[in-house]
Amino acid sequence: MEKEKLTPRVRKLLAKMEKERGYVSLAKNYVAKVDPDFMEAYNRLYDSGLRAGKALPIKTRELVAIAILAYRVRDNGVYEHMKRALRHGATKQELLEAVETTIVPGGAPTFDCGIRALMRIIEEEENEKRMKK
Repeated sequence: MEKEKLTPRVRKLLAKMEKERGYVSLAKNYVAKVDPDFMEAYNRLYDSGLRAGKALPIKTRELVAIAILAYRVRDNGVYEHMKRALRHGATKQELLEAVETTIVPGGAPTFDCGIRALMRIIEEEENEKRMKK
């Protein structure tokens, strides 16, 4: 489905998802187009789980999500949630410590997945700095 053929509803849904997450996966992009009712319901659940709660700010909820995604060895998910955590006030030190926390309960693969994502973010930032010089 080409972008210009998207309904206003789907365009609005995809724009909302992009704004909140910073990205929309190919799978979620597809489902938003073919079943917007489902994706809107999914998006409400996502928002409920990862927006600021009564006690935990978004940053903290993202750190929890990062640890779980690292345990599941979801490299891109860890990376995207780290970027979101940074946008919501997390520091690279907090990301590092969240990943360090995973090594005992999650093992080396969990730790490695988290570190790879953090290294990717740091490398991208360094490349951006070099490009600006």
